[in-house]
Amino acid sequence: MEFDQFRERRFLTIKSIEIDNETGALIDLAAIHDLSVHHLAYLNIHPDARMSVTFIDSERMTTLHEDWMQEPGATDVLSFPIDEITLPSDGRVSESGFLGDIVVCPEFLPPQLIESGRSLQQECEYLVTHGILHLLGLDHQEEEAHRFMFTLTDTLLNDWHNQ
Repeated sequence: MEFDQFRERRFLTIKSIEIDNETGALIDLAAIHDLSVHHLAYLNIHPDARMSVTFIDSERMTTLHEDWMQEPGATDVLSFPIDEITLPSDGRVSESGFLGDIVVCPEFLPPQLIESGRSLQQECEYLVTHGILHLLGLDHQEEEAHRFMFTLTDTLLNDWHNQ
């Protein structure tokens, strides 16, 4: 799959992305911010769009996961879309508004780090990328949607690392 249609407006600068780390995990928050700006610009998200990313502990993640998803225990990442802004098509720019909140639980990640071979920072970047796509209405429930979402995830991360 090619995603070149998103590259037409890479000059857009996203103005408001809040990043917070409520844990003791050593995460480069400036890199997470820059990654988020990159991805939103790549995807032609309106420059006035806003979002937040917060790194939280497993206790808080468990509460959110159980309250919002009705699933037990913690998880790695949750996305909470607010204004239901979706991925634009045909080189257009999305609507403006509040994309939503992404929460990531670094305490949950050690088994994934071993399996993926990624560092904590790389895994957090991967999960924030995944979370952004969920904020934009993508999911991975159906096979075709799964393929699209994970291919776009790889495309975004490859472009981020090769810029």
